[in-house]
Amino acid sequence: MANTTAPQPLCDLEERLGLPFGDKALLRQAMTHSSYTNEVGSEGCDDNQRLEFLGDAALDCLVGEWLYHRYPSAREGQLTSMRAHIVSTEGLAALARELELGQALIMGRGETMTGGDRRPANLCATFEALMGAIYLDQGVDTLRAFVGKLLAKRADEIDALLSRKDAKSRLQEMTQAQLHITPKYRITDAQGPDHDRVFTAAVLVNGEVWGKGKGRSKQTAQQAAATAALDNHVPPASSS
Repeated sequence: MANTTAPQPLCDLEERLGLPFGDKALLRQAMTHSSYTNEVGSEGCDDNQRLEFLGDAALDCLVGEWLYHRYPSAREGQLTSMRAHIVSTEGLAALARELELGQALIMGRGETMTGGDRRPANLCATFEALMGAIYLDQGVDTLRAFVGKLLAKRADEIDALLSRKDAKSRLQEMTQAQLHITPKYRITDAQGPDHDRVFTAAVLVNGEVWGKGKGRSKQTAQQAAATAALDNHVPPASSS
């Protein structure tokens, strides 16, 4: 029989979501970080990693579907780029903050003391786990409507992505047009624990470092490096 009671932070979360769960245990699992089960054991409550896996897959599909219908003239590459932006660690962490998921996170003492409820990687994973829990508890149609509502609030921001090429694409177009060279990227450093890594990337053009950048994913670091290259390194103009 499904569990029909939940602690107050989870009840408050249900109210914010506007989605009362039939199985409260699923909601609790979605909010349970592995640090908690590592400290107290998993008896009676699993962590959210399996739900994170399911939610990640569901989000890829539903965000892709939303973009497909909203932008009927967009090319595959544009749709892929927009989806990657939306489901990135930073993108999903922002949605988690909007829903105040950090207030309902169930973590171990160590993770709590080090600010785990604010860490982007934790917020992203928890958001994905919540999506998996909604899918299991209420079905794909409810999850589709929920995701669509969140994306609609960011419609202007997402619309802007369609008309703005990412920094890597712009840099590649510029270097190929003017120098007939494709930029190359290297990850030069990675610091921090596995759950909160900060990567440093360098972009090289013809063996010369044009820019460096940092980010919480390799892709974000590469984009930051490309942005630095565009801002700070203007190639010599072609002679006419």
